[in-house]
Amino acid sequence: MASSSGSGISGSLSAATAAIAAAVGTEEELRALLEQRRAKRMLSNRESARRSRMRKQRHLDDLNAQAAQLRRENAHVATALGLTTQGLLAVDAENAVLRTQAAELAARLHSLNDILVCMNTNAAAAGAAAVSLTAAAAATDPFLTFDGATAFDDLLRSCPEMFPLC
Repeated sequence: MASSSGSGISGSLSAATAAIAAAVGTEEELRALLEQRRAKRMLSNRESARRSRMRKQRHLDDLNAQAAQLRRENAHVATALGLTTQGLLAVDAENAVLRTQAAELAARLHSLNDILVCMNTNAAAAGAAAVSLTAAAAATDPFLTFDGATAFDDLLRSCPEMFPLC
């Protein structure tokens, strides 16, 4: 066994390693054991690093897939938005045409109502004038009144030489 002042290996080793060294026996066996532990630790670290890289790669692949899915959804939403916007513009244009037509029809209705009022006013005035003229004419000269067929018959009978009967 090596003393603590001899080679310096035991002094730098931990108490657990010193206990193992005492149990193993020789210094070469200790070095072989430490080398084996170091190789095992390196292998374990390599495996852990490989697993970590695989996790990172899986995570990166998942993020890429998620980004692609979000791009597809974004394109779909953009397409739907474009269609909705086109529909809105079409409805808006149709609404403007209908408003213009409604204004034109309202103006036309207003004009027709004015014409009816004017016609009713003129018809009432003409009717009143005709009644007053007929009444005045009948009172002064009965021949001034004309009632269609009767007046025509009277005219034919009054002048038989002018209008010979067939």
